[in-house]
Amino acid sequence: MSLDANLLSRLARGTPAEAWRLIIDQAVEIASRPLTEGKAASEVTRRDREIGVLDHFLSSSGWDLWQVFGDPSLSGVERTADRLVRWWAEPASGGGGAKAVLILDGLSLRELPWLIQGAQARGFTLHQVAATASELPGETNAFAQALGFSSRSQLQNNGGGNNHKLHPTHTECVDLPWRDCAGLIDSQPNWVFWHHWPDSKIHDGAGAGQGLDTLARDAAQQLTSDDFWLFIERLAQGRRLVITSDHGYAATGTFPDADGEVGQFLKATFASGRSLAGSADPGPFVPPVALQVDSPQGPHLLALGRRKWKSQGGYPTLTHGGLSLLEVLSPFVEIGRN
Repeated sequence: MSLDANLLSRLARGTPAEAWRLIIDQAVEIASRPLTEGKAASEVTRRDREIGVLDHFLSSSGWDLWQVFGDPSLSGVERTADRLVRWWAEPASGGGGAKAVLILDGLSLRELPWLIQGAQARGFTLHQVAATASELPGETNAFAQALGFSSRSQLQNNGGGNNHKLHPTHTECVDLPWRDCAGLIDSQPNWVFWHHWPDSKIHDGAGAGQGLDTLARDAAQQLTSDDFWLFIERLAQGRRLVITSDHGYAATGTFPDADGEVGQFLKATFASGRSLAGSADPGPFVPPVALQVDSPQGPHLLALGRRKWKSQGGYPTLTHGGLSLLEVLSPFVEIGRN
C-alpha cells in the first residue's frame, strides 16, 4: 500500500500546518469508519496498516513535521490538554453550563467508531469529532501535569484540588467496572473522570504476541456494552461531555524488525521503550530512526516511525511513547443531549 499520488503531492507542496491537517484528516477518516463487532479485530488491523502509510511518509521524508507537532501556531495541531482547557472555559449550551470530561487512558483513534456509533444509537448529539495531540512523549503523568495535576492518581476520590486548569470540578480516577463508575457520579455539576482502561489492558496484553487483536476485541465488547453507556449517560446527564485520552498506543507487534546497525542502535538507546529523557545522540541514520524533541516535558529522544527491535524479555506488542500517529493522536469527542 502506498500514498495516493495526489495526496503525496499536496503534502510535499503544503505548509506544515496544511500537511498536518491533511495527515490528521486522513487518519481520522480511516479510523472512524463504521465497525461491526464480528469484524473488529481484522478490520482494526487493516486500518492500522493503512494509517501506517502516513507514518511511513512522516518517517521517510516528512520527519521535520514532527518538530512542530502540538504547536498550533505552526502545525494547526492542538495539544489535548490545551484543547480541554480552552473547551472548559467556553460557554456550554444546554445543561445549565455544566461540563464533564472522561479521560480513557490510552484510548486511540482505533476506538472512535464505537464512540460515534454508540452515541448516535443512544440519541446523543455529536457536537464534534476530532483528533488532538498527546504530550511528547505520550505518557500518562505528562498529560496529567499539563492539566495542572501532579499525577493521574491525584484525581482519585476528588483529590484534584483547585490548583489545576479544569476547576471547579469533582475528580475521580479508578479502574472499576463501568456500572460501578456510574454509581460514583452524583449531582456535582462538573466532573473530570479518569479511567485506567484501556491502558491497563494494553500493558496486560503487551507481551501476548496478539496484542492488537486481543485489544480490538476487548474494545468492541467494552464500548458497546450497556454498562459503559449507562456510565456515559450519567456523566452526560445535564452536562456537555468530552471523551478523550492522554495518549494512544502503537501496535508494535505488527511493526517490521529493525535489523543491523539500526536495530543495535535502537536496542542500545531505548531498550524495550520508545523514549529517552534528556538530550541524546539520534544516531547517524538518514532518514532518522529517532528524533530529539523539546517539549513542555523537557528534551527527549523519541523513536521515530514503525520499527521494533530485539530486547531482553521481548519487545512489547503494544506500547507508547514514540512518534507514530496512533500513539500520539487522541480522540476528542464532544456529546450531549442537545
